[in-house]
Amino acid sequence: MNLNLSKKALMIYPSVTLEITAKAKEMKEMGINVIGFGAGEPDFNTPENIQNAGIEAIQSGNTKYTATSGIPELKKAICQKLKSENNLDYKTNNIIISNGAKQSIFNALFAILNPGDEVIMPIPYWVSYPEFIRLCDGIPIPIETKEENGFKISVRDLDYVLTPKTKALILNSPSNPTGTVYNEDELKEIANWAVKNNIFVISDEIYEKLVYDGHKHISIASFSEEIKKLTIVINGMSKAYAMTGWRIGYAACDEEIVKVMTNIQSHTTSNPCSISQYASVEGLIGDQFIIEEMKKHFIARRDYMVEKINSINGLSCKKPVGAFYVMANISKLKGLNIKGRTINTSLDFANLLLEEGKVAVIPGSAFGADDFVRLSYATSMKNIEEGLKRIEEILK
Repeated sequence: MNLNLSKKALMIYPSVTLEITAKAKEMKEMGINVIGFGAGEPDFNTPENIQNAGIEAIQSGNTKYTATSGIPELKKAICQKLKSENNLDYKTNNIIISNGAKQSIFNALFAILNPGDEVIMPIPYWVSYPEFIRLCDGIPIPIETKEENGFKISVRDLDYVLTPKTKALILNSPSNPTGTVYNEDELKEIANWAVKNNIFVISDEIYEKLVYDGHKHISIASFSEEIKKLTIVINGMSKAYAMTGWRIGYAACDEEIVKVMTNIQSHTTSNPCSISQYASVEGLIGDQFIIEEMKKHFIARRDYMVEKINSINGLSCKKPVGAFYVMANISKLKGLNIKGRTINTSLDFANLLLEEGKVAVIPGSAFGADDFVRLSYATSMKNIEEGLKRIEEILK
């Protein structure tokens, strides 16, 4: 029987990140000792004060439907956070809470795109950006960036791809997968370009708390009312508060866009989990100790990983200043035969490491950058030391 499925849905590629992670998990369940560098989540437990707020929400009966766009208490806490930390003045009607930042980005693209609209995104990009754009009938327009320039785009790059169909730019700072953080001058130039050309900016700031070495996160929406009106700020609880499984993300933007995003959400998922919302209030207004605690560990792990990768034959990397990922350059390995396998692509290399070394990394092809693989340092130092040792053994 021929199943006539959606052509649009069939165009969507599976997430390579989740695919590799699932394969590694399957091997672990078979009793194989796999070291996983694929994790996109902190390896810390959710802080106890947030856990307790979730328990209290359950015991207090806050387990029912909420308004589609989220509870007022959480919206107020988000507004306070944006004002005090990002110099952004929003009202609660400028906020929508969703099932993770991933849904927030999808809702935003669905709300602003018409068929054929173009969305600019730097390479390397987070795996879901191009798929979201295609699902919303848009056209992804990638911009190649260079490792030696910190994987950053410039206004010259933006001008090169600008067309009458350009509708939006996705800006991810700090970046997954590169750890890139744009500074104030770079963001101002991009903001001026967006205002001049009337282009939306979807500013994915989910890693904003994880910035190192004296660098500072700045929201592009904070420079003027003009850029603020064009910007959809995306953030959430997952990375900063070790709350990935709680699934709370949010968007802050013009009220007109929020209304459209709320309509979309009302017919897809309705409200995000009520319990997670009440716990998130405590996350935002309660003790913030977990952030500095995580950063201390991430910096130590990052420094070890970067030094070790640069000492391994055939590999190199730059030191990232945000998030918890390292992009290792594997271009010197391409064309080589290693353990009977010819390495032509980053997927070839990732499969080699998984099958021969029992080490899971994410191939750069998932991010549009086939000369790289991504390693997460959101895992223990013990795992990092053992995993990199295994990689070194294979490449000897």
